[in-house]
Amino acid sequence: MAKGLIRIVLDILKPHEPIIPTFAKYLSEINGVEGVNITLLEIDKETENIKVTMQGDDLDYDVITEAIEEYGGSIHSVDEVVAGKKLIEEVTTPQD
Repeated sequence: MAKGLIRIVLDILKPHEPIIPTFAKYLSEINGVEGVNITLLEIDKETENIKVTMQGDDLDYDVITEAIEEYGGSIHSVDEVVAGKKLIEEVTTPQD
């Protein structure tokens, strides 16, 4: 039986505060989240554009969205989603 979302990659715009380590720790405390990886993509005077990868067992997209918005962030795009019982890595094909 499928377990739901097990990985989600989000493009997020957030204010400078909280700082990235605090934001990562906050997101890692969401129920079902086993790990969080944040990469800074771009920074300007007031905001940071970050890529957030979250992995766990049965991630709840709505809860994640609410948590991000509570800290002043907004999701620009959902860049990757993995669902099911097993993590399947994307493979490169000759067309790529």
